[in-house]
Amino acid sequence: MTLTVRVISPDKTVWDSTAEEVVLPSTTGQLGILSGHAPMLSALDTGVMRVRADNSQNWVAIALSGGFAEVEEDEVTILVNGAEQGDSIDIEEARSAFSEAQTRLNQVSQGDRQGQIQATQTYKRARARFQAAGGMV
Repeated sequence: MTLTVRVISPDKTVWDSTAEEVVLPSTTGQLGILSGHAPMLSALDTGVMRVRADNSQNWVAIALSGGFAEVEEDEVTILVNGAEQGDSIDIEEARSAFSEAQTRLNQVSQGDRQGQIQATQTYKRARARFQAAGGMV
């Protein structure tokens, strides 16, 4: 049996296909979904979602920017603030953005709470894009 998986961002549907398995970056850790999974609603963190398409050993990586996932009757619906398929991300641009975000996060002063929050969010987004592009395991 397979899952129907849809990843929907405000401006487009990033993924709409069947899959054997899905691994999501939930706010409490990695969450694996297989056919027959119990109904569930979960908050998602910024990170990389991995989808294993039908009868394939290949995984598709999708960078997600927070949102929610609903699982019901072998349908996985993922509503996110932003998403990009890894194969559409320029790895060198993603590497550069990740490096810059890492530097910025390390330079933010301890007393600048707002700056720390913004730098952390930028870092998480850049890391997810770089990972999805294949730059990190």
